[in-house]
Amino acid sequence: MPPALRFALIVTVGLTLVVGTHLYFYRRFVRDVAAGPRGRRFGGVILILLALLLVLGLPGSRLLPRAAGEVVGFLAFGWMGVIAVTVPLLVLVDLLRVPYARWRRSRQDQAPLDPGRRVAISRGVAAVTALGAGTTSAAGFKAAFDAPEVREVQVPLGVPAPLRGLRVVQVSDIHVGPTIGRAFMDDLVARINALEPDIVAITGDLVDGTVRRLGPHTAPLGAIESRYGTFFVTGNHEYYSGADPWIAELTRLGIKVLRNERVTIEHGGAQLDIAGVDDWRAHGFGGDHGHDPDKALGGRDPERPVILLAHQPKSVFDAARHGVDLVLSGHTHGGQIWPFAAVVKLVQPYVKGLYRHDEKTWIYVHPGTGYWGPPMRVGVPAEIAVLTLA
Repeated sequence: MPPALRFALIVTVGLTLVVGTHLYFYRRFVRDVAAGPRGRRFGGVILILLALLLVLGLPGSRLLPRAAGEVVGFLAFGWMGVIAVTVPLLVLVDLLRVPYARWRRSRQDQAPLDPGRRVAISRGVAAVTALGAGTTSAAGFKAAFDAPEVREVQVPLGVPAPLRGLRVVQVSDIHVGPTIGRAFMDDLVARINALEPDIVAITGDLVDGTVRRLGPHTAPLGAIESRYGTFFVTGNHEYYSGADPWIAELTRLGIKVLRNERVTIEHGGAQLDIAGVDDWRAHGFGGDHGHDPDKALGGRDPERPVILLAHQPKSVFDAARHGVDLVLSGHTHGGQIWPFAAVVKLVQPYVKGLYRHDEKTWIYVHPGTGYWGPPMRVGVPAEIAVLTLA
């Protein structure tokens, strides 16, 4: 699909969702509960302003000066998160109303609800829904702002004895951008260094914005310390942000960007290949970009263990074909906001955690070290993964 057509489709779908969602909110939180026309007008105006906040605030957070962009970004993306939590609750409530309405219709002796009682019930339902959504959103905001938790994972690869105990620290989907900046990155690098890793892997979606705007915020990555280096592969958001300038910037910081290639490290007298591929959809952005596992893995020594960095978990099928021992992926955010993991499962084979794909190949799907969009995580904490070969 041509980029212009893709952009037009995204805008159309986005506007449709914004309008439809706010009309839904108007019906459930305003029209059904307001005492009179004045209350309905007031509620309608508030929802129009919130819809405009999304439509104008999301792009505005990237275009405004950094300080103003952060404020607008937190407000716009925060409201997006509240919507993501509230809509499933409203849908659940509406689904529960269906059997109740059928039951009432089946009772011939039941008189129709008078308008006053109907409004009272609607107000009660709206209040309970708002309370549940508000509590969940508050917990989600707190979880997003908490420091990423360190998760220790033993990966039973059956590698040669000298490689056992090798520690790979993986971070992924940080999304430095309108609401994640320098302070977060300074803290993250300090936490990585405190783990004394042998290898650091960054599996894509590092940024949401240009090098010119975000370069000062990613600069701390140059201070990462590890025995054998820091390796990076592109995610889809690098291509939205200008992949080539970011590849150059990360290379300048001393990070090895693996573009359908591999390098070999030696540890304790044993060798290990570290391979990486461009994002699954990189070919759609032109130039020499494209997901090419054959190039990254072809012709290697099959006796030598190999770890493949690939942003999207669906790369595991190509990896298994090449006999890869371990795939490190991200992209899914683990769903980020429950219950969206079920939606992710429709398009990715694995959502979060360590899986044995086949007799040879394991995959670890990182749930993200930052967050995308809403500064919110519900049921899916951010993490720094420490994967130990065993």
